[in-house]
Amino acid sequence: MKQRTWPRLALVCSFVAFMPLAGCVARGAPSWSLFGAYFPYWLVSAMIGIVGALVAHRVFISTGWIRVVPYQLSVCTAIGIVAGVLVWLWGTGQF
Repeated sequence: MKQRTWPRLALVCSFVAFMPLAGCVARGAPSWSLFGAYFPYWLVSAMIGIVGALVAHRVFISTGWIRVVPYQLSVCTAIGIVAGVLVWLWGTGQF
């Protein structure tokens, strides 16, 4: 590449890299107030997703489904992801 194209390439790459951040300008970052501090919704939904996966695993153990349902790690992970996405959609007002 020629020496003159590097500044232009750097400008395009930085524009593409920072483009997703433009979504938080109008309304601010989605956050949840807890005990006077603001926590981002992605953190809240991730924690609830992890708790959802752990609860699903405990339900599978207590009901005996652990011997029936194959691929426990995948199933519990999917349940946790669904719980986290539902909390995210509810918290951001898109559900």
